[in-house]
Amino acid sequence: MRLIVLTAWFVLAASAATPLEQARDKQDIPALGKLLDASATFAEKSPNDPKAQYQAALAASYLAEVHVELHERKPARDAAERGIPFAEKAVALKPDAAEYFRILGTLYGQAVADLMSGLRYGARAKDAIAKAVQLAPKSAAMYVARGVGNLYLPAQLGGGPEVAIPDFRKAISIDPKFAEAWIYLGVAFRTDKNEDEARKAFNKALELDPDRFWVKQLLAKLPGK
Repeated sequence: MRLIVLTAWFVLAASAATPLEQARDKQDIPALGKLLDASATFAEKSPNDPKAQYQAALAASYLAEVHVELHERKPARDAAERGIPFAEKAVALKPDAAEYFRILGTLYGQAVADLMSGLRYGARAKDAIAKAVQLAPKSAAMYVARGVGNLYLPAQLGGGPEVAIPDFRKAISIDPKFAEAWIYLGVAFRTDKNEDEARKAFNKALELDPDRFWVKQLLAKLPGK
């Protein structure tokens, strides 16, 4: 009986959302800002610690992500640009870490707010994500990152939902319980005017992450029931 209880506790602990994830899910910008300030301060005091650099970069990316969800492009770029030096340092300290390249590529993408920033960061984002996939070809998160990049890349430049959807499906095939893959699969379907499939994907994402405000907002904006 004791073994069963301990096993259940470890499963719950492993699946529990971190404070960063909780703030991201609730779109709590003040909380994310405080977490970023704290992690940035620690990273600056630990310049040779790749994990510390990564944590600061991750906090910045989550803050930028929420600003993007709220259609606040300039604050998103500001948050991303604050995180980029930490991610670049993490990659320099540990160049075999796929996750560090993923967060670096994500931040480059989040920093794109206009043509000039697109010219500055677009190719860097693509290269960093390609490196992440190369280093971890069996990681769902890497394919989601590549899919998001392709989703928001104009069709004239080789992007669009039809290019992104296979990456989200690949991520789901690797980890069917990865809510982020279902969210962006839904966004891709919505962009492609396939509301029925978008709704299915959003509902699945909400089943996996019921506290994610953005998914509820996306569902509410879909036409019909």
